[in-house]
Amino acid sequence: MSPLSNLYLCTYNSLHAIGWAIALSRILSSFVTTKFVNGAYASAGELICLLQTAAFLEVVHGAIGLVPSGVVNPLMQWGGRTHFLLAVVRQIDEVQELPSIFILLK
Repeated sequence: MSPLSNLYLCTYNSLHAIGWAIALSRILSSFVTTKFVNGAYASAGELICLLQTAAFLEVVHGAIGLVPSGVVNPLMQWGGRTHFLLAVVRQIDEVQELPSIFILLK
């Protein structure tokens, strides 16, 4: 693997990790303030939707051979998570307020 590929993957993974750390800090901050996990989506949902949508690059990475994962498994994982998050959770306000949504948002 070329040094440029390594730099790109390191940057991609670092930015993704920072994004998830910010999302987690928003969720924890909301929990500390309200003492309820019901506000997890309200505090970090949009950021998590963005991060999950951007994770499609993992499918692209496999498709172009940047990583040895292939295409099918990353596509199925990304598709399932993104569909549930964008088509179900984001569209139904009642689901966003369920305590169990905290588990989905990691």
